[in-house]
Amino acid sequence: MGDRTAFRTCPLCEALCGLELTLDGEGTVTRVRGDRNDPFSKGFICPKGATLGALDGDPDRLTGALARDGAGFAETSWDEAFATVRERLADVIARHGKDSVAVYLGNPTAHSVAGPLYISAIVKALGTRNVYSASTADQMPKHVSCGAVFGDPFAIPVPDLDRTDHLLMLGANPLESNGSLASAPDFPGRLKAIQARGGKVTVIDPRRTRTAELADEHLFIRPGADAYLLMALVHVLFAENLTSDRLFDRVNGLDELRALVAGHTPERAAGMTGIPADTIRRTARELAAAERAAVYGRIGTCTQAFGTLNSWLVDVLNVLTGNLDRPGGAMFPLRAHVPTYRKGRPYTTGRWRSRVRNLPEVSGELPVATLADEIATPGEGQIKALITIGGNPVLSAPNGARLDELFGGLEFMVSVDPYLNETTRHAHVILPPPRPVQTPHFDFALLGLAVRDYVRYSPPLVPLPDGRPSEAELLGRLAVIASGMDAGTDALDEMIIMSTLAKATEPAESPVHGRDAAELRKMLDGETTTEQRLDMMLRLGPYGDGFGADPDGLTLTRLRTEHPHGLDLGALKPRLDDVLCTASGRIELCPPAFAADVDRLLAAMAEPVPGMVLIGRRQLRSNNSWLHNLPVLVTGSNRCTLQLNPEDAARLGIADGDTVRVTSRAGEIEAIAEPTDTVMAGVVSLPHGWGHDRPGTRTGVARAHAGVNANAVTDEQEIDPLSGNAVFNGVPVTVAPAAAAAV
Repeated sequence: MGDRTAFRTCPLCEALCGLELTLDGEGTVTRVRGDRNDPFSKGFICPKGATLGALDGDPDRLTGALARDGAGFAETSWDEAFATVRERLADVIARHGKDSVAVYLGNPTAHSVAGPLYISAIVKALGTRNVYSASTADQMPKHVSCGAVFGDPFAIPVPDLDRTDHLLMLGANPLESNGSLASAPDFPGRLKAIQARGGKVTVIDPRRTRTAELADEHLFIRPGADAYLLMALVHVLFAENLTSDRLFDRVNGLDELRALVAGHTPERAAGMTGIPADTIRRTARELAAAERAAVYGRIGTCTQAFGTLNSWLVDVLNVLTGNLDRPGGAMFPLRAHVPTYRKGRPYTTGRWRSRVRNLPEVSGELPVATLADEIATPGEGQIKALITIGGNPVLSAPNGARLDELFGGLEFMVSVDPYLNETTRHAHVILPPPRPVQTPHFDFALLGLAVRDYVRYSPPLVPLPDGRPSEAELLGRLAVIASGMDAGTDALDEMIIMSTLAKATEPAESPVHGRDAAELRKMLDGETTTEQRLDMMLRLGPYGDGFGADPDGLTLTRLRTEHPHGLDLGALKPRLDDVLCTASGRIELCPPAFAADVDRLLAAMAEPVPGMVLIGRRQLRSNNSWLHNLPVLVTGSNRCTLQLNPEDAARLGIADGDTVRVTSRAGEIEAIAEPTDTVMAGVVSLPHGWGHDRPGTRTGVARAHAGVNANAVTDEQEIDPLSGNAVFNGVPVTVAPAAAAAV
């Protein structure tokens, strides 16, 4: 059997790029190129996507289940592994209760078919309140702000990059991240296109990133001070009558907001941000004057003490300038697999609280910053067992070193992960998912963040070996085990399908209103029950065939056979009425909890400014801790160095290449210094996701390029209280030459 060409969506970041793969007769990927026929990415590919073959064939990937054997691991059969999980979880729950089992979900779960379809079933079956994820280390402030303002935490407006004339970006570096909470293949090309049509791109960031270098204007800002800048921009819009009334008849809280920002002048903000007052005024005026403008804030605005205020104020600016929900502004994508006839309930938080620090639940989970507290603190509800799925919190969570110590004392831990890494080395059972080319792909989450409406399904390209469970079967079986049932994943899927279809026949607006669910079930197509669930979702979605109601509508079969490169569904469309589900039915522009948090912002102005603060940074050929076991991605610019301003380096007696010691309340690390004027004075920067020097792992390349774990010095006690998000930017640290620090 000779070489063949196949196509699929890249699963390695949020950009949704199409790939063209060449596979040999053994199913090995021998070449990766961009899919030039993908209507969204049009052949664009980044260095990460180009290495999908190397990732797929990484010899360190686990191929079978592992069970702890004394101090190490030994291969075991899948049936034995699942039997161990069933026995040990049941034992922990019987002795300590349901909340004694915790679940941690890593970022990769959003880049799969199985994660979105089965994880909620695992959590529901367990009945535990101890659910944690990478979301509270990344993006939860945006979910909380959108939940309060629009009623739906997943109604996240994205910049309409292809039609805007003015883009104001805060804390975002899409030239290296490829975009986040805004899925856009070839983000660099889209930014250049804004400039080519006479528009302006402004970047606000403590570093002069690659994105900032491309921008028309870059403004350095003191880490953690974004909320002061955003409040001042809102102040200028009101004070100079620069607001647009386009959405004012859909808004509550306008007068309250005006009063709230009355004293937040550019002069006040200048002292906190380091941005001159006249520059703040000019920025506000340019934003208001642009015919089509969008404000976009990303991870740098979320991972700080006022992350929710930042996320809220970004959308406040889009509303006040009249740019929310209109072409060229900030718009709501329309997912092909989500029905529009069923609206969500108004969003709320704090339905339960964490046991130790009394932190509120957000979006069904607790802050990862308190996971260590819940493991370490004795008493009823103490975490005794842990399930991790696609996550490495030892490297990605604040004060990960503390988690590293605590995981070893758990009574039981099971990990779904392709690697024996810094976190999974503590597991008693590891259940690795199959290779990427053996796995289907559909971006359930990311298609709701795309800057153009689009859909694509990638079927598996290589069959699974006999007896090898798919990723869906792995997670489905965990859900069945957690429920105490004695059944397979197909039975779980069947229950979900029939329940969903029955509910779909009830609303008058549904395309299948009044029809028989059993008859609809017979119409579903797909080689597995997982595919049949996706077919059901597409048929019920806004572009779907409605189970025959629209003969030209979308089905999974049509998507696979007629659109193997993906289907362009058009530019983003105004759809505020579809997404708005607050209790009032209006945009809540000044939620009381957010207004109250402004008092904390004001109080922080009186606190002493730290002499040195730490921020993270993105790297083009990296994605958190995922990709450090590929030789081509751990060299060159992917250096795990401590960047600092040359003025600070000279003051501290630090030269390029010196070993320096970085100390915080949480801990200390040593790193190699890299003086650079791309970092503002008073700021040091370490990339996220490194620190592969733990014993007992099986990631040889990563160990040989270990780097240092920035989260050994981030502080789990510091969070944004409205969202529970960890603070990774603006962490107070001291920096000194390692030799001097040791004296």
